[in-house]
Amino acid sequence: MRNKNQNETALIAVVIPCYKVRKFILDVVRQIGPEVSKIYVVDDCCPEGSGDYVAMNCNDDRVRVIRNDVNLGVGGSVIVGYKAAIREKYDIIIKLDGDGQMDPRFIPCFIQPIIDGEADYTKGNRFFDLQKIHIMPRIRLLGNAMLSFMAKLSTGYWDVFDPTNGYTAIHAHVARHLPFDKISRRYFFETDILFRLNTLRAVVVDVPMDAAYGAEVSNMKISEVVGEFFYKHTINLCKRIFYNYYLHDISIASLELPIGLALTFFGVGFGGYHWFKSVQTGVITSPGTVMLAALPIIMGLQFLIAFLSYDIAQIPRKPQHAKLSISNVVMMQDFNNEIE
Repeated sequence: MRNKNQNETALIAVVIPCYKVRKFILDVVRQIGPEVSKIYVVDDCCPEGSGDYVAMNCNDDRVRVIRNDVNLGVGGSVIVGYKAAIREKYDIIIKLDGDGQMDPRFIPCFIQPIIDGEADYTKGNRFFDLQKIHIMPRIRLLGNAMLSFMAKLSTGYWDVFDPTNGYTAIHAHVARHLPFDKISRRYFFETDILFRLNTLRAVVVDVPMDAAYGAEVSNMKISEVVGEFFYKHTINLCKRIFYNYYLHDISIASLELPIGLALTFFGVGFGGYHWFKSVQTGVITSPGTVMLAALPIIMGLQFLIAFLSYDIAQIPRKPQHAKLSISNVVMMQDFNNEIE
């Protein structure tokens, strides 16, 4: 990576995956401010020909249309854009949807923590302002709340919310270390990349934002992906625990987890067996047997709570990239005045 001093400018690129967004894409591109040097419009084998439409109707010199030969999904398209930006040596890469739900005016908010050396990756959080979350459809609100809790467990980022939010920014130094061939290509992409970032010990910061819901139609159906998401979250949780507590490092938490699970499962199994036996025979279980079941459960839960507390305290706090400076970003104060 190029080293930058206080007088140099960080180069910003935007990646916009396009699939059935022809009605919105030109307006999204027009709203992207001068702080961005390059805009990658990735046509994901769009049946509406979004890429060709942009090429014929957009005169912005920053725009480069990339066409996928086959549909790769939103994650696959973003990875294509990431690779292009990394090859062309951009410093910060924004991922922005082409359906108009993500206001490009918020780009300075997403890149500023990275520029200041406070984060490696920033993502939107539509739940920050409780006065405005009623705008979100209720099914999305409920689905995102459930997915957020599952994501906290599987990714290890206990202080972030709204894991499916696709409005993100990443430092290229961190992005080039991601295992692109292993990251989920479709709707699980945003959550899976958080898991991968945790294995790199990257710092992730939530950025408050509003979401606009209009005529666009979401291609993701919560009812269709909940089973897939649950399975993938479980797999990532197991991987993260193995990587962080047994492969990369050994700590007191490495003992607390197996001991807690063993005691809890023993207590539940032992107690359940004797409860079932008591129901079948009509013989009341002795107090000693009850205590022999209850005590391992109590101790096991204490070990698991201790492990959870340790895990929460291990949220990455030290960014993996050096602090950048930038001269062409809209100053935050001016930006805040503008949107107010």
